[in-house]
Amino acid sequence: MRVEKQRRQHGSYAGTRAAAMAAAAVLALSACISMAPPYEAPALPVAQHYDTDDGTDGLSAAATGWQAYFTDTRLQALIAQALENNRDLRTAVLRVEEARAAFGIQRSESFPHLDAQAGVSRLSIPADVSPFGMPMRVTQYQVGAGVSSWEIDFWGRVRNLNDAALESYVASDAARRAVALGLIAQVADSYLVLRELDERIALAQQTVDSRTETLRIFSRRVAVGATSRLNQTQVETLLTQAQALLTQLRQARDVQAHGLAVLVGKPIDLPPVAEPLDERHMLAELRAGLPSDLLTQRPDIAAAEHRLRAAHASIGAARAAFFPRVALTGAYGTVGPELGNLFAPGTRAWVFAPSISLPLFEGGKLRSNLDLAEARRDLAVAAYEKTVQGAFRDVSDALSARRWLAEQLDIAKAALAAQTERARLSQLRFDAGASTFLEVLDAQRDLLAAQQQLVQMRRALLSSRVGLYAALGGGTQAVESATDPQPHPLSLTPASRVSGRTTP
Repeated sequence: MRVEKQRRQHGSYAGTRAAAMAAAAVLALSACISMAPPYEAPALPVAQHYDTDDGTDGLSAAATGWQAYFTDTRLQALIAQALENNRDLRTAVLRVEEARAAFGIQRSESFPHLDAQAGVSRLSIPADVSPFGMPMRVTQYQVGAGVSSWEIDFWGRVRNLNDAALESYVASDAARRAVALGLIAQVADSYLVLRELDERIALAQQTVDSRTETLRIFSRRVAVGATSRLNQTQVETLLTQAQALLTQLRQARDVQAHGLAVLVGKPIDLPPVAEPLDERHMLAELRAGLPSDLLTQRPDIAAAEHRLRAAHASIGAARAAFFPRVALTGAYGTVGPELGNLFAPGTRAWVFAPSISLPLFEGGKLRSNLDLAEARRDLAVAAYEKTVQGAFRDVSDALSARRWLAEQLDIAKAALAAQTERARLSQLRFDAGASTFLEVLDAQRDLLAAQQQLVQMRRALLSSRVGLYAALGGGTQAVESATDPQPHPLSLTPASRVSGRTTP
């Protein structure tokens, strides 16, 4: 008897080990098979070098954080407030949370769902249909736990759906970083425009003050008969032109300040700045690098690539739907006629029900699903290539602007020097009686225009550097603080790089 009992126990253990090994083999097999096509990044649809690159040496935009690149303290404060309060960026952050939750839901399909169950049922059978010829009443209590239809992922359908959800999540985080980078560039450019308007307003105000004094002098001359009324009206014309320009600039500044407040996301107090813009020291020079560097520097390209990877994974899920699906259902618990004896010996009950289903006819649904997945893959390829082309153009345009605006600025400086000398000489000629005041009128009008144009050119050159910083993926590879175990939700650094894991 003892030998027979040991033999039965040994057989039971052997069966358990065999079942465990079989289950492990099934899981290993399901983890290795994938019907998704192999991913290959599309070839770059752009040139290997930038035609407009002038070979300027400078900082790496991607490795330079915005705090290091934008050194103006007021601008830094505005950017920090915008990263905290901007509504578009807040929406992008919430979309990342949405994608992460969707990935969590999809990932749960890889695991069996264990449910606890408890219930009571009462059955009454009349005597006419009772097999015993008498009425029957049956009460049944049950308690247990079970797994409901857990799919064994032989063909990688669930795993490909998980991969697609994960890539969508990572793409949303890259899109969030692209929105943050674009916001930084918009705030910086808006701030520069505001500074330009402050400087132009100051120049216009100086001109108004100067011409007001000139009009006072000419009015006195007309009163004593030392000059003609025509000269006085010409001075009045100069004054009204300067006053009109001043009011236009003040209106433009108000509009610009309102737009900047929307970007920042809260009311801001920006009094005029007296210091003029300095294109030599305000923003550092940047080096362009190669177009292939944009693949790792630009967050919008990273987002497009992850969407393309998600489309590849969706094709694998659509292909796996053609194959049989194996599901396991099981439960274990106790059943009894009385609640007090529910856990008594002999009340244990269990059920184990594996099932397999093979699609035979679904009216072309599976084929259409696969065609849809492949079409979306092709759309993702086109979107990826368009994003790369757009990034290449952004950099090329910024490099071209940096080169030609620098030359235009030199020309504007020379023009201002010439106009300043012209205005001085025309005033001397008029004072000596060698020319009419009309010559002075034209010279002063052109001088004001040259002053305004120089300020505009200086700001445009700085804006081109801001555009180049954004086009090159500024700050996206800058290392976050080592004391922060998790990145800021609005950081330009991907969570994968900070936490040490590799982005899928």
